[in-house]
Amino acid sequence: MTEKNTSRIPIKIILDGLGEAEGELTLFLAPRTVEAILRKLPLEDRANVWKEEVYFEVPIKMGTEKAKKLVEKGTMAYWPLGNSICIFFGESQPYSPVNLIGKISKNLELFRKVKNGIKVKVKKYSL
Repeated sequence: MTEKNTSRIPIKIILDGLGEAEGELTLFLAPRTVEAILRKLPLEDRANVWKEEVYFEVPIKMGTEKAKKLVEKGTMAYWPLGNSICIFFGESQPYSPVNLIGKISKNLELFRKVKNGIKVKVKKYSL
């Protein structure tokens, strides 16, 4: 196996009624956090919107791991304070430090259309 296959795991995010986005979880960004998420996939919950960020609660309780206060557009992160996965689709920044877990690579613009309460599902997929 190549390093790319073992350290970058492709995922699909299904936004109920809006479509699908693609991304990848990147193991080296926060190994313990990403592994905990991988063990729980597929994940599903209702979306919340804060500024230019969509987040949803996950059944994972992790502390900070290489936490960052600033993120780039397209970043996926785990928010320890809210036990949530966050997707930053614009220029907003986290409410508090987050563990970086990956990036959205396709259809990031869909997250601008998300309203509070829509169903979000995250699952692994093969390229």
